[in-house]
Order: sequence, then C-alpha cells, then structure tokens
Amino acid sequence: MGEGTLPEQIATRLRRDILRGLLPPGTPVKERDHAADLGVSRTPMREAIRILAKEGLVQLRPARSPIVAKPSFEEVANNIEVMAALEVLSARLACQRASDAEIDEIAEVADRMERDYDTFDRLDLFELDMSFHRAIARAANNPVLAETHAALLARLWRARYLSASRKRARERVLRQHADIVAALRARDAVAAQAHVQAHLDHLLVNIVDVFDADDTENTPAVE
Repeated sequence: MGEGTLPEQIATRLRRDILRGLLPPGTPVKERDHAADLGVSRTPMREAIRILAKEGLVQLRPARSPIVAKPSFEEVANNIEVMAALEVLSARLACQRASDAEIDEIAEVADRMERDYDTFDRLDLFELDMSFHRAIARAANNPVLAETHAALLARLWRARYLSASRKRARERVLRQHADIVAALRARDAVAAQAHVQAHLDHLLVNIVDVFDADDTENTPAVE
C-alpha cells in the first residue's frame, strides 16, 4: 500500500480520497466498511482515523461514525495566519542555520516540481509542493517550529489542495520557489522572508475563492 506503518498507509489512502473529493465533507467514515474495502482489520483502520482526526481532516463523534470535516472559513484563516508567520520565520532561520546539504534538498524539490509540473497528477504535484514548504521548516533547525508547522500544514491540507487546484499559476509558483531557493543559497534572510511572504499572499485570496465557490455550489437555485 505504501511506506510507513499500516495505520499510516491507510491514513494516506483515506487522505488522498478526501482530497480528491471521493469522500466529501460530511461523509461518514465507517470503520467496518472501509476496513473491509481495504482488506485490513478494524484496529489499524481505527488508528488511521485517529491520525486524520489529529490533522483536522476527520471529525470524531461519540457513539457515531466519524465524518469528513468541513472547517469554517474563520478556522482556516486563523490557521493560515499562524502558519504564514511560521513559514516566514523558517525562511529567516534557515538562512542562518541550514547546512548547504539542507538547502540543496530544498532546491532539489523545487527543481523536481519544475521538471514534472506538466506531467504529474494534480495531487502528486500538490504533495511535492507541500514537501518544499516542510523542507524549509526543517532547515530552520528548530524542532518545535518544525513540529508546529507540520501540524498546521496537516490541518490545512484540504484547504490548500483546493486552493492549488482552483488556481494553477504555474509560472508564478515556479518563479517564487526559485526566488526562495536563491535567497536561501545567498543566506539573505531579508529577501528569503519577503519571497516567502509574497508566495503566501496568494493563499488566503485563493482560500476565499474556494469558500465562495462552495457557498455558490451549495446555494439552492431560485425558481
């Protein structure tokens, strides 16, 4: 099924189904049915659901099946506000603390994304994009920052995916990634922070569009 423990592999499968819209918000995640579909026991399925609940993708309910979560715009916006601050801080600290090898790793992700942008599946491309952001947070060499950033990124996984799916600004994204890498290589903290902030400025605008589109799709037609 993939890498990691069995619960992690199951969580990855369910996460991708949620992102692809195969399990829309509000859909019950029935432990027995999903375990049977995947040919696993209910114990690893239960643990996988707990992993997704920690990420905010699934909402647990007492004595009832969990459901795919649909956070409010306010919840998403609050998380984005904190995550953006962490990513700007990560860029500054990475300029000061990252090894050359760590910056090479960030650059390799950016290069791979440029190389495969037009051929990758939309979800695979998104996951590669998120690995770019995680690599910068790790390169800050502050375990608390990296852990907090990873938790927020997981919580925003679906919102960021929908944002990226609706606005595929290929040239802008690749140019901004290249600018960030160049600033990191130059150890220019001011430029690195500015490029990361510019990159993230589009995120909240796109998220607003996502929620507006959802509201439009869910509004009954007036006859």
